[in-house]
Amino acid sequence: MKMEHHLKSCTRNKNKLLTIKFITISFFTLFLVVILFHIQYSSPFDFSLSARSQTRRASLFQENYSNVIEMMTAKLKHSVTFLPLQDSRFRETATTGHTWFMSSLNDTREENEAEYLYFPSKASKGRLLCFKGRDMKDGTKNSYALAWRESLPDSAILLEGLTFISYTYYDHTNLWHGLCAVAPFVRWSMKNECLKPERWVLFHWGELRSRMGSWIQQLMQTNFGEVKVERFDRGDNVPYCFEKAVVMRHEMSQMGQENKLKTFDLLRCKARSYCGISPAGKGREINERGFPIIRLTLLMRRGSRSFKNATVVTDIFSKECARVEGCILHVVQSDDLSFCDQVKVLTNTDIVASPCGAQLTNMLFMDRESSVMEFYPKGWLEYAGSGQYAYHWMANQSGMKHQGAWWDPVGKECPSPQDQWQCFSFHKDGMVGHNETYFTEWARRVIDQVRLMKQEQASAYQANKQQHDSKACVC
Repeated sequence: MKMEHHLKSCTRNKNKLLTIKFITISFFTLFLVVILFHIQYSSPFDFSLSARSQTRRASLFQENYSNVIEMMTAKLKHSVTFLPLQDSRFRETATTGHTWFMSSLNDTREENEAEYLYFPSKASKGRLLCFKGRDMKDGTKNSYALAWRESLPDSAILLEGLTFISYTYYDHTNLWHGLCAVAPFVRWSMKNECLKPERWVLFHWGELRSRMGSWIQQLMQTNFGEVKVERFDRGDNVPYCFEKAVVMRHEMSQMGQENKLKTFDLLRCKARSYCGISPAGKGREINERGFPIIRLTLLMRRGSRSFKNATVVTDIFSKECARVEGCILHVVQSDDLSFCDQVKVLTNTDIVASPCGAQLTNMLFMDRESSVMEFYPKGWLEYAGSGQYAYHWMANQSGMKHQGAWWDPVGKECPSPQDQWQCFSFHKDGMVGHNETYFTEWARRVIDQVRLMKQEQASAYQANKQQHDSKACVC
C-alpha cells in the first residue's frame, strides 16, 4: 500500500515539472515571435532614430551643463570683492600691531623667517591675488582681491610668472629702509631654489611706487638679474592678477639672526662678483714686513650730518693710523662713488668711520668682524628715539662690530624742548663737530683692537675666509 502511494506521488511531481517546462518554452517562443514580427514590420530607421534621440539628449545635457558652468563662472567673477589696500582702521598700529596693508589676510609664519603671503596657496584656497588702481597719493583708492584663475574679474590682465610685492611703511629709495624692505625676498628665494621674480610691485602706505632707489635696484640686480618694477600702466582701473606672488609686509622683524647673516653674506658675495671683485675680498692681509694690513676708511658726506670741520677730523684719524705700521687711511666722499665704487671701497675696509646716514648701509660690503664708528649731530641722543640705532642693528645683522658712537653735545638748543618730534626735526639735519681728545683715544682703541685681531687670525684667516666665501654665494 505504501509503495503504491509513493509511486502516485512521484507521478504527480513529474507531471508538474513537465507542465512548468511547457509554460516556459511557450512564453519564450511567444517572445521570439513578437520580436521577429516587430523586426519584419517596423521601419528600418527606428533604431537609427533611437540612436539619434540618445545623441540629441546627450547634446542637450552637455549644452545645459555648459550653460550652468558659464553661469556659475559669471557669478564667481561678479562675486570678487575688492578691498582697500590701506585699511585706515589700523593706522595707529601700522608699525607695531595689525598691519593696515591687505589687512584681511594673515601671514604665513615659519620659525626664524620673515612673515610672508604666497598666492595661490592652501591659505588662499587656490585663488590668485589681484590688484586694482595705481594711485600714488592715497592708498585707500587702490584695492586688492582674491579670485580663482578660471573666474578672474572682467577685463583682468594676468601677469604670468613670479611677482615680488613689497610693502614698506618707509620707502624703497633710502638705502637702509630699502634694504630692510627687500632683504626678506632674498632670504625667501634662498629657501626656494633661488627663484627669481619676473617683476616687482612696490607699495608705501598702500600707495603705488614706480621705482626703487638706484642703490637698492642695483643690489637686487646683483642677485636676481634685471629688476622690472610694475607700474600698472596698461589701462586705468583695470584689475591685474598674478599667476604667482610673494608679499612681504613686515620687513625683517621676525627673521632670525643666523638667517640675517646668511642673507647679507649672499648679497655681499653677489655684489662683489657683479662688480668684478673677488668674493674673497681684500686679498693679502699681511704686508712685506709681516705686519697686519689695517684699512681705515673715513666715509664722508656733504650737507646735512656732515662734519663741520672735515679737515681736522681727517688729521686726527691720519695721525692715529700713521702710529700703527700696516694701517692705511682712505678718505672718500660717498656722493662721488658709483654703486660698484662703494662696493670696492668697503670691501677694502676693516674700519669705517662715518657720520650717521644712509651711506653707512655700505658696511654690508665689508668682511664679517669689520668695525664701524658712528657720529651724530647735537640733539640726536635726546630726540631721535630708537631710530638712531639703525646702523648698530645693521652691524649686528651683517656680522660687523659696532664700536660705539659719539653724539655732539655742542650746538643750538631746540626752541620747543617739550615737543620731541619738533625737536628732532630741528636737529635732524645738523652738522657734526669734533672732540680731538675723544676722537684720538677712540680711534687708537679701535685700530689697536683690529690689529690684535688680525695678528691672531693671520695664520688661518685667509684659508677659512675663502672657504666661508665659497659657501656664501649659494644662489
